[in-house]
Amino acid sequence: MGSITTSPRPSVKLRQGTVVGITQNEPGAKPVEAFLGIPYALPPTGELRFRPPVKVETSSKVVEASRYGPTAPGKPLLIAGPKLEYSEDCLTANVFRQVPERSDGGLLPVAIYVHGGAFNRGSASMHNTSSMMAWSEQPFIAVSFNYRIGSLGFLPSRLSTKEGALNLGLKDQILLFEWVQENIESFGGDKGDITLFGLSAGAHSIGHHLMRHTNENPGPFHRVVIESGAPTSRAVRAFDAEIHEKQFREFLGEVACPNDLDEEKVFPFLRSLPLSSIIDAQNAVFDRYNPSLRWAFQPVIDGEIIPRRPIDSWRSGNYYKVPIMTGFNGNEGSLYINKKMATDEQFRQFFQTLLPQLPVSDIGAIAQKLYPDPEKSGNSVFQETRKDSTIGPQYKRIEAAYGQYAYVAPVRQTANLASRAQSNPVYLYHWALPTTVIGGASHGDNMRYETHSAEVRSLSEVQGNISGMLHAYVTSFICNKGDPNAIAGRFADRPEWEPYMGKQENPRTMIFGKEVHELIGGENHGELAECVHDIWAMEQCHFWWDKVELTQQ
Repeated sequence: MGSITTSPRPSVKLRQGTVVGITQNEPGAKPVEAFLGIPYALPPTGELRFRPPVKVETSSKVVEASRYGPTAPGKPLLIAGPKLEYSEDCLTANVFRQVPERSDGGLLPVAIYVHGGAFNRGSASMHNTSSMMAWSEQPFIAVSFNYRIGSLGFLPSRLSTKEGALNLGLKDQILLFEWVQENIESFGGDKGDITLFGLSAGAHSIGHHLMRHTNENPGPFHRVVIESGAPTSRAVRAFDAEIHEKQFREFLGEVACPNDLDEEKVFPFLRSLPLSSIIDAQNAVFDRYNPSLRWAFQPVIDGEIIPRRPIDSWRSGNYYKVPIMTGFNGNEGSLYINKKMATDEQFRQFFQTLLPQLPVSDIGAIAQKLYPDPEKSGNSVFQETRKDSTIGPQYKRIEAAYGQYAYVAPVRQTANLASRAQSNPVYLYHWALPTTVIGGASHGDNMRYETHSAEVRSLSEVQGNISGMLHAYVTSFICNKGDPNAIAGRFADRPEWEPYMGKQENPRTMIFGKEVHELIGGENHGELAECVHDIWAMEQCHFWWDKVELTQQ
C-alpha cells in the first residue's frame, strides 16, 4: 500500500507497513497489516527525563513503520521471546488491521492494549496482537504501545510531587489515548468505539483510568477488558507513604546523589546521569523489595491521575460506568511467591511484612481460619502432594493466600461493586486451566490463549478449542459494543456468557478449563468453558475486601 498521512498530530507519512504473523494458507486466518514503532510523544530524554510526556509536533517526517520501537528500560521479561532493544526513546505505538478493510468503507471498532509487567518490565511486543486480529470473525483495529516503567515512569515521593514527576507512565498512557483519538481514523478506526484491554499492570492501569473519569467527564474509551488486575489490586498508597519515601531515598543512594544537595537540584542531577546509572539503581531497589513483594516504582494516589483512594471511587459511584469484562486465574500467586516456604512462621511473617497495618487478630484469622497450616491440619486443601524438590510444604498455602489477596479478591470486588452501581453489564471469568504442574493456572497464562496463537493451537485440539472460545468472547466484546456472545463463527456453540449479576439470583462467572489436566499429565474431565455460580474462595475474598483500606493509605 502507499504511505498514510496521519493528522492532525503527528502529521507523518508512514512508509510501507508489514504483513505480520500469519501464513496465508491457514484456514480461517486473515492477513494482518501492521504499522510499528510510530512515535506518539517526544523522546523523554535529557531535560524531558522525569517530566510529563510531550506531544509530537506536526511534521512531514517519514516514519519507517516496519519494526517495533525500543522497549522502556526495566527488568528483563519473564517470558521467552525475541531479544529486545531498550531505550529511553520508547514512546511509540503500533497499529494493526486486517487486510482487506471493511467492504462498505465504514470505520472499525478499536482496541487499545495496555501491557503488563508490574510497572517494572514488559513491552507491547509481548502480546501477539497480529494473531488475535487474524483470527477475529469480525475486523477491528488494534493499537499497542510502550510507556515508561520503573523509576523513569513511577518514582513517588514528596519531592517528585513538587517536580510534577508522579505517575508519568500513566500520563504516557493518557497521551497515547489522545493520539488514538486524533489519528486512528487515518487507519480506518472509529474513535467513538474504543475498548481498552490489558493484563496485570495493564489491567491495574485501566482500572485507574476508569476511576479518573466519570459519566459526566467520560474518557476516550467506551468499554474495558481488565485481566488479572483492578484499581484496588495490591497496594495503591499516597505519594508520600513511608515506604515510597524510603525507596526514594534508597534510589538516590544507589545513584550516589550527594546527601547535601539542595532539593531543587536533585532532579537536575538525575537528568544528568547516564541511563545505565538509572537502570542499575532502579534494579537494585526493586530487587531489594521483590522477595517481600512490596514492589518499588508503582502508581500512587496523586490527586490528579489517581484522584482519591480507588475504593472511595467505587463506593461513591464516582467513576466511568462502561461495560466491563474482567477475571482472574486460579493460581495467580504461583508466579511470585517463595516456592520454598517451609514453616508457619514464615507464612505469618510474610503477611506481617507485606501488610504491617494488619492487627494481630487478622494475621491469626489468615493463618488459622482462611488458610490453615497444612502441617497441622491433615485435611487441609493446602496439603502438598506433589513430589518436587523445588517447592516447600507451605507452597500451596502461600500461593493461594497471596494470589487471592493481590488479584482474585480485587477482581471480584470490581465485578461486585460495578454490577451494583451501573446498568452496563459486567462479565467475570475464572481461568482454571493448569498449564504446568507447579504453576497451575498461573498469572498471565491466558494471554497467549486470548490471541489464539499458533503456540497454543499446536498443543492439542482441546487447547486450541479453549483458546478459540476465549478469543471469540473477547473479540466479540470488542467488536459488538460489549457483548461477548454476539460473534458466531467456528465457536458458535460456546455457552452463553451471562453477566455477573444478570437474570440469575447468584453471581455468575465463566470458568475456562476446569479439570482439563492434559498439560500436567492428567485426564480431561471438565467442560472447556462453563458459566457457573461464582463461589470459589468467596469467604477469603470477603475478608480481603474488608481490608482494602489498609493498602490505600
